[in-house]
Amino acid sequence: MTAGRGLLLVLEIVLTIAGPMARATEAQSPRLVKIGALTESWGPTPSILGFRDGLQELGYRENQNFVIGVRFTQGNIAELPEAARALVRHGVDLIVASGDNAAKAARMATTRIPIVFMGGSDPVGAGLVKSFARPGGNITGIADLELELVPKRMEIFRELIPGLKRVLLVYDATSPVAVSRLEVHRDAVQRLGLALVERPVRTEDEARSVISGVRKGEVDGIFSPRLLSLNIPGLILEIAPKRAIPTMFDDAFYVERAGLASYAASLYELGRQAARLGDKILKGARPGDVPVEQPTKFELVINLKAAKALGITIPQSILVRADRLIER
Repeated sequence: MTAGRGLLLVLEIVLTIAGPMARATEAQSPRLVKIGALTESWGPTPSILGFRDGLQELGYRENQNFVIGVRFTQGNIAELPEAARALVRHGVDLIVASGDNAAKAARMATTRIPIVFMGGSDPVGAGLVKSFARPGGNITGIADLELELVPKRMEIFRELIPGLKRVLLVYDATSPVAVSRLEVHRDAVQRLGLALVERPVRTEDEARSVISGVRKGEVDGIFSPRLLSLNIPGLILEIAPKRAIPTMFDDAFYVERAGLASYAASLYELGRQAARLGDKILKGARPGDVPVEQPTKFELVINLKAAKALGITIPQSILVRADRLIER
């Protein structure tokens, strides 16, 4: 694969995994099956890594018959369609799409190559599939219940932060997906008696300026969006701890790197689930006949070191519910 202008192909993970064809007979030399992974992130996401590990757990072995190439666009949604088309031109046999935007780009790029998506709250509403039971076409995957979990994530945030009243939400105003999710956040804070401080931005520089410019006392916490466009979650992670502002994320990745807390479906486990769907397709199932699944594992992660730096004492009721506590 080669990277076009603005397209980042910084990493190509080579996984050769012995699947059913390789197990048929040791004497056979199975055809190399190429899997293209697509994401707007900065490299392989937890779900992509979970997909790889899930295949291995199903009995596929490295250095036999599979290679995975990862194309990622560093938060630039506009480059996803070309990245998807590049995978099609490269002749991949299966596309694994991490997130809503990547799945849509893959779907637009091909109606022939099987697609397995990982993430997205409403694949039917997004037009990716006809129904959960019978997706139709060349696509299936794992939904992540992201929007359904926003109220619960906000509720946990309120429990974590004594006196939480004003919650900052910075979002990409150029993204129809981001704008469409505003109402869910508004409803969540209203039910909890909180105020949502909305800050629409249109460039990464503007996002940095907005987050850096938040005055102490103006907001009591920052609620990170799921979408990676404009690097908003990354900027929150970089800036908020320096400003002593508590943060709530949707992925443990950020909590492992100084974010305060996260609650969501485990993205790594989404990938492991998706590997089972990929296995069915590689064995001959039509993607449109493979039902879309929902997540089976949810994870509350709290960074105790970050809490201490913020002067926050985590309530015992939260500590006992946490799936992971990070202490260093």
